[in-house]
Amino acid sequence: MEITYKDIHEFKKEDLESLFLSVEWSSGHFPDKLVVAMRNFRTVYSAWDGDKLVGMVCAMDDGIMTAYLHYMLVRPEYHQQGIGHKLLAMMKEHYESYLRIALIAYNAELGFYESCGFKRAEDASPMFITSLWT
Repeated sequence: MEITYKDIHEFKKEDLESLFLSVEWSSGHFPDKLVVAMRNFRTVYSAWDGDKLVGMVCAMDDGIMTAYLHYMLVRPEYHQQGIGHKLLAMMKEHYESYLRIALIAYNAELGFYESCGFKRAEDASPMFITSLWT
């Protein structure tokens, strides 16, 4: 298995649906919306095993100071192979001149993100409003 990494914004909805549902994310039920979202993100890096989409990371940014990582996911059967670390390294390199790269991590993911150099904010809590369809 040789993983290749791409800097693209155009994806087939079936590829996105399969990847997102592999990690049980509800957004996978809206593949048409995901296709549009990928086009609209400032930065998207993806990981491929042949023609199979196995991981991706997406970011929004203000153009100079702060980047927000929104999606970071790797198919479960590809965990522990360095794919997530590589995708985050690509983002860190892309945004190295920015003051901050921010993300929201679930508690179970904290160790992974810390191993990639992120630090938990002790004085902040993630907040969001989720639509009723989730």
